[in-house]
Amino acid sequence: MLSQIGKSASKKAMRVDLEIYYEAMENLYDPEDNPEGTFPMNIAENHLCWDQLRERIQKVTRDNDIPEWVASYTDPAGAPSFREATAGFLGKFLFHCPVDPETIAFSGGATSVIEMTSFLIAEPGETAVIPAPSYPVYTGDIGTLPGVKRYDLQLPGDFSKSEYDFDLELLDKAKIEIEKAGSTFKMLILTSPDNPTGRIYRESDLRKIAEWCMENQIHLIVNEIYGLSQLDITHPDLKSEYEQPTQFVSFGKIMEEFKSPFLHFWYSFSKDFGVSGFRIGLLHSHNMDLIQAYRNAGLGHSISNYTQWVMQEVLKDHTFLSTYFKDFQKLLTEAYLAFTRGLKKLEIQYNPSRGSLFVWMDLSEFLEEKSEAGEEKLWLEIYQQTGILLTPSHGFGHSQKGWYRAVITSIHPSEMKVALGRLGKFVQKRRIT
Repeated sequence: MLSQIGKSASKKAMRVDLEIYYEAMENLYDPEDNPEGTFPMNIAENHLCWDQLRERIQKVTRDNDIPEWVASYTDPAGAPSFREATAGFLGKFLFHCPVDPETIAFSGGATSVIEMTSFLIAEPGETAVIPAPSYPVYTGDIGTLPGVKRYDLQLPGDFSKSEYDFDLELLDKAKIEIEKAGSTFKMLILTSPDNPTGRIYRESDLRKIAEWCMENQIHLIVNEIYGLSQLDITHPDLKSEYEQPTQFVSFGKIMEEFKSPFLHFWYSFSKDFGVSGFRIGLLHSHNMDLIQAYRNAGLGHSISNYTQWVMQEVLKDHTFLSTYFKDFQKLLTEAYLAFTRGLKKLEIQYNPSRGSLFVWMDLSEFLEEKSEAGEEKLWLEIYQQTGILLTPSHGFGHSQKGWYRAVITSIHPSEMKVALGRLGKFVQKRRIT
């Protein structure tokens, strides 16, 4: 017999689209060998610059002897040399200010970081507030083991902006509602750039949200897993989408000023670096009790020392990283333009993005009914008739029906052209009928 958690986990899939994803991966499109194959565009993987990064990693392993410490136990929060290299990377490329390596703790991927932080900060039954729409798997990451509840904060307005307008009254109302339900508003989780919309939070909003959280003794965590997956909004074909855009400012810079025990930062190497299989996630916090708790409880979540060594050598090469991220931004912008040009031709609305690996698009005109069942039916029809596997709407937590996420970094540009052609035929057929 299993525990109650075990029984629940055995019956509840991590994601509702995984089974179909594995099916699609066995039938991938190939122009010669499988021209009727599938295009999985539902899992947030970044393949755009993998060849470039792989070459640099191979140079590390070819030109260097493996150090002695790699074969032994090290600090569960991360090897000191790895934390130092990561602090240097974050300081130069994301925070633009010095970072103390002692404020960083690692574990095996973003999921582990979210789970670890949740059960170290919150008691089972307490609540994390997350603006909607947002990453569906947050629900399991904070809930399955930590037992933290998810509250989807409905932000007013449509998806016509690339930046969030945030009203603190929404947080006041959420706090009252959560407390009336017998729970505690313990954590606020923001993602910037956001998943799935690609929106960012303005620096002014981040500051006022941080001040509200500190005043109410609520833990604010900003997830910048897509922090360097930013579009070149100065591109001639993109500028018109953004009215007076503000500069992206990392929450890490704001944390350095406040140094509050209630402000925290999540990051993972999965998206910006495209190495989701390396399983590297981190927590940055000036709450040293939390960092120590992370260290004491984190042995089972540790990252392989070999992985830490390889990545620290990459992170120390700032010349390579400067070239890598310049190239990545160019390819990401091209992928975004290719996909959104296709949507414009089809007269399909989408949310203007500032970053991330996604396009968040409105297919609501094709819903037979505005419900979760209607959304799932349309999602399956698109896959069955086009081979394009989008991320289903279920779990994003937003009240508007008919919006779907497409991952634009997981297929080759030539494949995207074919996929958009198939989507166009689907759209034309549905509009005729």
